[in-house]
Amino acid sequence: MAVDSTNRVVNILLLVLLLGVFLLSLSAGSSDIPVWQGLRDYLLQQQPLSAPGLIVGEIRLPRSLLALGVGAALGLAGAALQGLLRNPLVEPGLIGASSGAALGAAGVFYYGLFASLGSLAMPAAGLIGAGLTLWLLLLLAGSHARPGVLIMAGLAVSTLTGALLATVLNFAPNPYAMQELVFWMLGSVSLRGMDQVAVLFPLLLLGVLILWPQRRLLWGLSLGEATAASMGLNASRGARWVVLGSALLVGAAVSVAGSVGFVGLLAPHLTRPWVGSRPDRLLLPSLLLGAILVSLADLLLRLSPPGRELKLGVLTALVGAPFFIYLVWRERQRWL
Repeated sequence: MAVDSTNRVVNILLLVLLLGVFLLSLSAGSSDIPVWQGLRDYLLQQQPLSAPGLIVGEIRLPRSLLALGVGAALGLAGAALQGLLRNPLVEPGLIGASSGAALGAAGVFYYGLFASLGSLAMPAAGLIGAGLTLWLLLLLAGSHARPGVLIMAGLAVSTLTGALLATVLNFAPNPYAMQELVFWMLGSVSLRGMDQVAVLFPLLLLGVLILWPQRRLLWGLSLGEATAASMGLNASRGARWVVLGSALLVGAAVSVAGSVGFVGLLAPHLTRPWVGSRPDRLLLPSLLLGAILVSLADLLLRLSPPGRELKLGVLTALVGAPFFIYLVWRERQRWL
């Protein structure tokens, strides 16, 4: 009972912190404007739209919402995959959805796929790429989808899609298209609009609805496959649902923001000391903390000195890679 109470307190605190970071994100920018007036003007669609309404509604609000949604998707996917594979070093990029989505995006940059969809062409192509990657992953993993097999299948698919992406870059039709794709792959939530928000959040909700019912399975698997079976849980079927939900979340995030790495690794690890090691209790805190981490990272970029802005994915990699090295070193020390 005490653990459940602590979990609720942590979730409430994270939710309050997330709200504060979101409001701070709306206020941050080079122009000092009345945020509440701008938000009201934008929501009421007062014509002609005021300058504060234009800045808040067309620039800051989409960027803030995308940072929140991308972080939430990656944090939840990371916690679910770590629980499924019983491995604290698992990161959502393992299943290959990130490189699969990037491969789909390359088709938009190079060959003008889905040109009729306008600004939605990139998310559509990214989701198709992630979906094909998921299909190949499940085909390789087979019907049992055991942790070891899933890890190997994920590495194989990720390597294959990475090689295909490198091949596409090698045969870029012109250097400008290649440069545009490379910059997109670095990850960013700037220069996006409400169209991307409208793509991301329904998919985020769908991913949550897929993963949330698998909480009992994740708890059972943490006690061992035999224990999970004795609880009447179908580990093979549940594993496929977890992989599906995680791939959907990662594909949706990458399709609108490019590659933003290590969030799915950081969020579960930072919340684990607060809520314990039960993977079912990590899902919601990881979702909330993932949203906070990406929002803070984007806020840091926006408050940095003017000039060439560092990409969001580069910043998360610079922070996440040393943390990952530390985790590997700590795991090694445990086995010495």
